Amino acid sequence: MAAGALTCLMFTLVGLNALAAAAGLALFAVAIWVAVDGYKLYPISGVSGKDDIFAAAWIAIFTGFAFFLTCLYGIFAALKRSRTALLLYLVLMFIIFLFECASAITAATNRDYLVGHSGFVKKQMLQYYGDSSPQGKQITYTWNNVMQQVECCGADSPQDWIIYNSTLKQINGLQYNWPLSCCKRLSTFEVEDPAGCIVGKNTAVFNKGCFPYIESVLSRYTWAVSWYGFSVLMLVFLTLLIAMIYYMQLE
Repeated sequence: MAAGALTCLMFTLVGLNALAAAAGLALFAVAIWVAVDGYKLYPISGVSGKDDIFAAAWIAIFTGFAFFLTCLYGIFAALKRSRTALLLYLVLMFIIFLFECASAITAATNRDYLVGHSGFVKKQMLQYYGDSSPQGKQITYTWNNVMQQVECCGADSPQDWIIYNSTLKQINGLQYNWPLSCCKRLSTFEVEDPAGCIVGKNTAVFNKGCFPYIESVLSRYTWAVSWYGFSVLMLVFLTLLIAMIYYMQLE
């Protein structure tokens, strides 16, 4: 290959590595956002062992930062025009590429399991809400926060607590049909109409279900880890392709 063409290929590789380094750093930041779980919904997936979205986020934290560092090394290797340095770069990038593939696929498949329909989330809610076990306390705390913040009740509607058997019903009998977190509150956070909430007055109970909110949050987490991860993988694949061509042209 002519010297001019080789130089052009080198600068193309440098530019792609710079873009991939920035993309890797962004993936690192996004994965941290998911792992920190700002919406505090981890117990809904974690209590049943279906926490692959968060496991994928931890993998993406590693791969994102690894892409950033390795791409910086790739820039050095390209400018140095060293076949040995480029070979090491290619091996490292390929290994990280495989890890990120695992992260993206894991997040995408787990998302479909969790939010494909409300049945899984509803069953978990009815089973654990009000239970005294560590898992029950986690689920109870999470659902109380969601129902009060989003102003919703149950997975699909307040009727979930009436139609289906639940731990809450077994504990409280017919004292009230749903958690007090389903009751509308005053600005002082006191129940607005306790008697009306117990009998189910529309003006006293949150009527919409919480599942759309849970689905949207977990979908956001998935998009962050999985689909953004896939886009980074496509950029890295192109970078690897150019790097292999450049490697073969070096003497």
